[in-house]
Amino acid sequence: MEFDKLKSIKDASETDALDVLESFITAKSQVFTFPNLSADLKGECVESILHLLQNPKISPRLAIACLQAFRILSRDKTNMQALTNERALGTLTMVSGIQEYARQMIENEDVTIHDGDQQVVVEAQKCLCNVIFNSVEAQKYCCKSGCVDGVVQRLKTYGDPTVTFDVKFFDMRILFLLTALPTCLATRPKVRYDLHGFTYLMEVLDLTLRACDSLGRGLTDQQVDLCAEILKILFNLTVSMDKKSADEEEEAHCMRLVSILNDLLMCNTVCREKQEELQSHTVNLLINIPSDFYEELLTPVTEEEKALENLDLEYDGKNMEAVNVILQFLENRLSVTGKNMKESLAPILHCLCKACKHNRSIRKFCRIKILPPLRSEVKQLPEEGNALRNKLCKLLTSPVTEVKDLVAHLLFILCKENVHRMVKYTGYGNCAGLLAQLGLLKLGDANQTKADYSSDSEDSDTEEYAELKNQINPVTGRWEEDRPDPMAGMSDEQKEYEATQLLSAIDKLHRQGIIQPCRVGEDGKPQPVEHVMELVEGGRGIGGSGGQSGAEGGAKKEED
Repeated sequence: MEFDKLKSIKDASETDALDVLESFITAKSQVFTFPNLSADLKGECVESILHLLQNPKISPRLAIACLQAFRILSRDKTNMQALTNERALGTLTMVSGIQEYARQMIENEDVTIHDGDQQVVVEAQKCLCNVIFNSVEAQKYCCKSGCVDGVVQRLKTYGDPTVTFDVKFFDMRILFLLTALPTCLATRPKVRYDLHGFTYLMEVLDLTLRACDSLGRGLTDQQVDLCAEILKILFNLTVSMDKKSADEEEEAHCMRLVSILNDLLMCNTVCREKQEELQSHTVNLLINIPSDFYEELLTPVTEEEKALENLDLEYDGKNMEAVNVILQFLENRLSVTGKNMKESLAPILHCLCKACKHNRSIRKFCRIKILPPLRSEVKQLPEEGNALRNKLCKLLTSPVTEVKDLVAHLLFILCKENVHRMVKYTGYGNCAGLLAQLGLLKLGDANQTKADYSSDSEDSDTEEYAELKNQINPVTGRWEEDRPDPMAGMSDEQKEYEATQLLSAIDKLHRQGIIQPCRVGEDGKPQPVEHVMELVEGGRGIGGSGGQSGAEGGAKKEED
């Protein structure tokens, strides 16, 4: 019944049309699918709405009601033809003001504020977001019709206080969709290079930060939401960035962008949950930025900061506050349970791996925070405790492969890819998976990979660690009291009998398919054996390498 009335509003008076539209909106506000609505009836309803919207004398109230009804109909992905034809999309881009801004760009006119009711504009933007998301035809139309040009052109007006937050936000939502969806991938270079959108987006971020500073308060929820949308767009524009092919202008853009990201990391927000959201988007974008520009996260320590003697956030004469924020963000994510582990941890771990791998100052600072010199805590397992090292070591045996591998690589980088140092801080059992991947299971033969790291400094073992060092089990990474030799008093025949029993048990588990015995090959990686007797012939399996143990080899010379 509602749809029959809706299709008839084309010939109704404004009052009657408003009554029908508002009744329809109230009844269907929480409805997202219309399984009983035919394509023909849906088309007639849309036709009536468009007829009213194209009347230049339509009142703002009626226009808003028409657009709200259109948006409700656009939620259902079936029978979208009437909502995504050239007439419907052209009407939406006209009412939203995007068409006018696109015209200004094409005709090279000075940017002027489009004269229109901003509530009407926002409703049209919402409709565009729906149809772009739900329809490939709408995506293609908006990519070639000047929609992208119009949105980028309106970016230049965001410094005007009369432009409302909602207009800015939904502009950015449209631009995000048109740079994210597979159909629109060609839009990315157009926005970035042809339309100079990269520069305008950074200017909006900078403008938002300066407005926050001038008021002396944290970013509001709306400001965070706008920044988040812009960061998502910048992520799309930089996802395939190649440092090797970057020219001077590109490098200047990257330096400025990382500097802005540094400010975003250190700014406060009114709502704590919004702070984490902003940090998350910032970290995601940092992953795309070539590592050479991470130096922009570090600022020289000022004389005022030196006077405060806040040495905890200073390293090598540089302010490490932004890096410390990233570490705190990691620790907060490690403390939250119930979230998708890969989604919540992989980006931040990836970002830290990249930063520590390619920036010496960041690596050394992170090592101090994550792997401080060991003391009496070696009396517990590396994965036990509330320190950041303990939480990360616990993830070395996580069933989430991506997280486990990223944690292992981060710790390995912090150890300057030194095998014995890695064993010292994590225990051989925890890091065996990484060592197997890298072909470094032969502890006696492998010390450090060929990565370019600074030379070792003096031995930094603490007195407490030095006293306990000889009793640390390299497999578990924990100090253990001396235990009586279980084979003391056994004859050679008894020892041989126990060894045969152990070998028999391993063989049984192997034949049942429960385990796969391996030996360490010449490449330092595990190689499956066909029969357990090969373990005896080879002289050692994965568990025994005949080389210097992690506790004994240790990191003889570590960084300060």
